[in-house]
Parts: sequence; C-alpha cells; structure tokens
Amino acid sequence: MFGFLKKTPAKSDTPPETPATADANADHDAPTETAPDPVVTPPAAPATVVAPAAAPAKASWSERLKAGLARTRKQWGGGLAHMFGLRKIDEDLLEDLESTLLMADCGVEATTHLIDALRKRWKRDKLETADQLQGVLVEELTALLAPLEAPLTADTHTPFIIMVAGVNGSGKTTSIGKLARWYQSQGKKVLLAAGDTFRAAAREQLITWGERNGVDVIAQQSGDAAAVMFDAVNAARARGADVVLADTAGRLPTQLHLMEEIAKVRRVIAKADATAPHEVLLVLDANIGQNALAQVKAFDAAVGVTGLVVTKLDGTAKGGVLAAIARQCPKPLRFIGVGEGIDDLRPFHAREFVDALFAKSESTKPRAE
Repeated sequence: MFGFLKKTPAKSDTPPETPATADANADHDAPTETAPDPVVTPPAAPATVVAPAAAPAKASWSERLKAGLARTRKQWGGGLAHMFGLRKIDEDLLEDLESTLLMADCGVEATTHLIDALRKRWKRDKLETADQLQGVLVEELTALLAPLEAPLTADTHTPFIIMVAGVNGSGKTTSIGKLARWYQSQGKKVLLAAGDTFRAAAREQLITWGERNGVDVIAQQSGDAAAVMFDAVNAARARGADVVLADTAGRLPTQLHLMEEIAKVRRVIAKADATAPHEVLLVLDANIGQNALAQVKAFDAAVGVTGLVVTKLDGTAKGGVLAAIARQCPKPLRFIGVGEGIDDLRPFHAREFVDALFAKSESTKPRAE
C-alpha cells in the first residue's frame, strides 16, 4: 500500500545458489556477450556546508545604557563630550554649558550647583583647556548623583512587601514585571498582587507578566484594591514567597480623592503585616522632565515614598532630570530602565550613568590618522 515500505521476498524451497553455482549456471545458460564499457561518472563537487548564523550576542548592560542615553547626549549640544577639547576655558564656555544643562532638564538648582563648582575648580586648580573641565564635570555630576545610589535589598523581612505606585502611563505595571524577573535572578520567590482595579485591563496585563515569569498573581474579578492586598500578604505567607510586588492604581497628584484611596491601600497592607510595606516605590517616566519632581512630592505626602524607579530613559532627551531629583528631592533611585526587554531594568549606579552620558558614539569618535 505504501510505496516506501520494503517488500520481503517470498520464501522458496530452492536453496540459494552459492557464488560458484551461480557462475556455473551463468556459463551454461547465458549467451556470451561483450561487457559494456563502464560509464564513468565524474565525482560530484563537494557540497558547500553553510553553517547556521550565530545568534547575535546580547549587548552588555553598559552598552545598552550608553545606547539608551543617546538622545540625551544629542540634546546636550550633539554630546557633552563635543563641547570639550583644546578650547580655552572662559565665561562663554560656562554659559554654553549652563544652557545645555538646563535644556536637558537638570533644573535651575542642579545647574547652578554644577556651574558654581566648575567655576571654583577652574580658578582654584588653574585649569586652562575645556577637556580639563570635562573631567571636573564628570566628578561633580557623579558626586551630585551618588546619594541616589542605594540598591534595594529584600532580605530584612519575609515576605518583603514592595508597594509600587505611579501615574498611568509611567510604566508601572511593566516595571513590576521586570522587577519580578530581577528578584527571581537573585534567587527569590516572587508573588504579584494585582491591586490596580481602576484601569481597564490592568489585572490582565499583570497576569500576563506573571505567566511570562512563572510567578503567582493574586487578583480578583471584582472588589477593591485593599482587599486584594490583604489576600496577597496572607497568600505570600502561606506559599513561602520572599517578595511581594503590589501594583496599585495610577493616580495623578492633583486627584486628591484618588490619592486618598492609595493611602488606604497602604494602611491595609500595614494591617496585614505591621512592618509593611517595607518599600514604597514610585515609578517615574523620564519623558516628563521637571514634572517628575511634583510627582515625587505629591506621592511622598500621600504614601511615604522610600525609593524611585525611573523608566524610559532610552526615549527621552531629558535624562538630566536625575540631577534635578538629586538636588531637590533626593529619594533613593533604586532602578532605572533603558529598554523594553524584560531585563532592561537594573539598579542605578551613579558613575556608570555618568560615564554612559559622556560616552561618544562610534560615528563621532575621532578617526585614526
């Protein structure tokens, strides 16, 4: 029935011929013929083996950070590094630098602080060229941002409950999904609480992140956010979770009645665990620039912000807002995000950030003679 099946030859009572018998029969029965000339087939050319293309190596975090800050560098006069060189230091250079910092949303306070520090070092150390001033700016900017560097550990309590707040569109729920992956990489068992019962599809979005990370999500079809949080804390104890990431509904700082609701969520978490929440993270969109300061102050008044997550640094030219935060409301900057990948959220390190900010792109590096 199937042509590719090999047929088994039928059995015969005649014993098989030996080679000698076969040759004898051939001599007596077959006519004598001249053997045809052999057909010589040229050897086939060896097949070209094409190796499968290797998967492109994933860029390191420092490379992704440099790429993510490209727009900020471009905004800063085509790159802060391009403002320096053998140009003599004078007041015109300082004015150009001041304008550049302001356009990058460093804010008046931080910009004034940095320019004053540069002017003092120029006079005190008798600097002559702009490239010498660049080194001083790197030092001063790193010193300004250093107090924000405070990686978040989750070892002081079990479960360690992190309440995550932020306005709609800041990347709050997505950041929770990335934080879940980060803590899993640290060997932690994570549980998510879908406490954003206000925004349409927020619960489903968090459940999707839970599936991607393979973590449990506590959610309710209906009910208020406070009830979800209470259930999540109890579930975390029962299931032996190390970290609870609690999503909350997005609120605008001007919506005072809604801000009171998120304050209620915090109180309910404290009822479920008298020591909780152990961290209150505020997620900020880097694109909003100076408006981030108003959000920090409003949410801090409502729920007591203990740490910040700044997202979307790869999509803005306003990366200087970190300097404004450091100067005006220096909350610990726990994480920064510079991409859409699940592992594109990492702890903030001041010097790493500043080095990426001053990095030259390959196209702008000086050519070798």
